[in-house]
Amino acid sequence: MSRRACTFALLALSAAGLSRSQELTERYKPIADKLIDAALADDEGYKRLEYLCYRIGNRLSGSESLQRAIAWSVEQMKAVGLTNVRVIPTKVPHWVRGAESARMVAPVDKPLHMLGLGMSIGTPPGGLTADVVAVSSFDELMALGAGKVKGRIVVYNYVFQGYGPARGYRSGGASRAAALGAVAVLVRSATPLSMQIPHTGAMEYDEKQPKIPAAAVSPEDAAMLQSLYRDGVPVRVHLEMGARTEPDVDSGDVIGEIRGKSRPEEVVVIGGHIDSWDVGQGAQDDGASIMACLEALALIHKLGLQPERTLRVAFWVNEENGGRGGEAYREFVGDKLNNQVAALEMDGGAEAPLGFGAGVDQDSQKLLQQVAKLLDRIGAGEITAGGGGEDIAPLIRDGVPGLSERTVGTHYFDWHHTEADTLDKVSPGDFRKNVAALAVMSYALADMPQRLTAPAGGRRGGPGQ
Repeated sequence: MSRRACTFALLALSAAGLSRSQELTERYKPIADKLIDAALADDEGYKRLEYLCYRIGNRLSGSESLQRAIAWSVEQMKAVGLTNVRVIPTKVPHWVRGAESARMVAPVDKPLHMLGLGMSIGTPPGGLTADVVAVSSFDELMALGAGKVKGRIVVYNYVFQGYGPARGYRSGGASRAAALGAVAVLVRSATPLSMQIPHTGAMEYDEKQPKIPAAAVSPEDAAMLQSLYRDGVPVRVHLEMGARTEPDVDSGDVIGEIRGKSRPEEVVVIGGHIDSWDVGQGAQDDGASIMACLEALALIHKLGLQPERTLRVAFWVNEENGGRGGEAYREFVGDKLNNQVAALEMDGGAEAPLGFGAGVDQDSQKLLQQVAKLLDRIGAGEITAGGGGEDIAPLIRDGVPGLSERTVGTHYFDWHHTEADTLDKVSPGDFRKNVAALAVMSYALADMPQRLTAPAGGRRGGPGQ
């Protein structure tokens, strides 16, 4: 072959490769532009979020307000034209906070900013008063030993290095301290911001250890207690918690669908969790997410679009203190797991979107990058490795490709699990961009010829119908 012929052949191959790399981008650009334009002009999604926050409020598992939110969500899914709207039943825990307070009684009398940790037991009637020992790590706690911990309240004032490490102290700190004879624990709130705002969250007991009360305190109070203790000043705290766990309550996930045109048995599911903690309004965590996912499908339906596969929205229940909604959904799918084409969870707030994390193989990453280019105009065109969430973890565990919508997350952990998680923290403009990103990505996943593939090693269920 001549040099000129070789050159033409290489150019042709290069052009073909470029065409393939842009195939999905070009295929879905007209639809993506319509969806983005519609989302950026939309007010209905934010109005639903306002109703959820102001008229229903926070939604702890087992609460009457959660049951009202579930019933209202069924109505909303039907109202926007979704089909097969139903509630997947499951039992959820019913933890009740009760009256609670904490105060330092020595060396000075001063109230502490506290919130009991979810699933904690309460104190005896009238509370308990004990001296404090304060540590920065589990290693420091073990170094103190039972001789210095027994009969005391342990304060964990760890250095905040991200939410993941902080969860270890919140989740397991009580049992670690109880093993050495502590009577209660106060845990620094899981947040980088110090504004005397305590952050609640779930904790777990080691059944091999005694159960002791556990509460979160503000970062400022944790630092103060540790500083006094390290200076050799005797510190005493009085703690009262009326927390209790009542029998499980009937509840459920809410789902609705846009039926697929040619492969309705194949499903792309997107959603977030409908429950929240019993403080604030559950606006960023996770009300904005479920309303954004619902509005994404509402706009797809409103524009008369019908993807090849079924597109399903799910409001999972009991993410905060049990995860039973995710397990119930996995049981609902049953032996048709291979028909779950992808699962996308939004559970990081609705600040400005950056793109999506994806737990898929390299070829699937390339496909998603083609789709993500359509979102560059709203700054949401990034595809990064790793994706998922607590609610879709049972699906991912069994091999379903998992995605998570990602945002800038600038202030999410300032408000997370606090009284400050309220509607005013959700920017209408950012919310609309999230709706746009979810609408484009979910439509493409449900329509494109190719299926995503989970990373090697993932297990798949049996064949579907």
